[in-house]
Amino acid sequence: MTSVSILGGAEPVVLDVAAPAAPARVPTARRYLMCEPEHFTVEYRINPWMDPSRPVDTGLAVEQWTALKETYERLGHRVDLIDPVPGLPDMVFAANSGTVVDGRVLGARFRAPQRAAEAEHFRRWFLANGYRDVVMPSRINEAEGDFAWTGSLLLAGTGFRTDPQAHAEAQEVLGVPVVSLQLVDPRYYHLDVALVVLSEDLVAYYPEAFSPGSRRVLRRLYPDAVLATADDAACLGLNAVSDGRNVVLPVEATHLAEQVARRGFEPIPVDISELRKSGGGPKCCTLEIRD
Repeated sequence: MTSVSILGGAEPVVLDVAAPAAPARVPTARRYLMCEPEHFTVEYRINPWMDPSRPVDTGLAVEQWTALKETYERLGHRVDLIDPVPGLPDMVFAANSGTVVDGRVLGARFRAPQRAAEAEHFRRWFLANGYRDVVMPSRINEAEGDFAWTGSLLLAGTGFRTDPQAHAEAQEVLGVPVVSLQLVDPRYYHLDVALVVLSEDLVAYYPEAFSPGSRRVLRRLYPDAVLATADDAACLGLNAVSDGRNVVLPVEATHLAEQVARRGFEPIPVDISELRKSGGGPKCCTLEIRD
């Protein structure tokens, strides 16, 4: 309830009125592509989260990934799998390997040489699964790591991985409008660790991850956005996946979960702490296929 003071007499009259109800959120069935972390480890350092000297439990990573996959299936989503390849420990982060809108596929071109070979394996998967409109980029393009489709706009990050020229290439290949956003904090080196699309008209993001101009763009596009705290961002809470109602996010992101619940969403916490040792979360593991 919200108290409202009405002036007009000797004393103000205070009425209790109901706070506006959160809008009804409707989930839509999604199709995801994932890769089991059978060969997951941290052998090199290509982002601030990675420390090869820290022990990694590959078995635990597989358990956490399996729970994430089963969560999607329990929510009614389809999960397709690509076979993991020895020597590619980060292949589990399937989101970095393609952007699919209306059945058109724009592949990936990685900045780090350690991940470069992943792009060809995902290209072959798309071709083997009936996709003929597959274009491999000429510019550095880390796919859904830096591209977030809202349903009407492609929000595109740059600053650490994806080249800004790749944004124009994505617009040309996918035929959708692109909005460029500049990332400035190396901890949040991809757009998908700084922003999550909750629904077509609502996002959550961590303002300090973006340049001043990009923050102004986001405020203009999403004046009612959910603003994440430093703690939300630090546990990679924004590396989340929404189906329009259910928001799958790291279990540590309690403040963000409370905020999205107030907007009518259902937070679904998952433990993906072992994969976070490589800078990944639920979204990093999840490439959405939009046919």
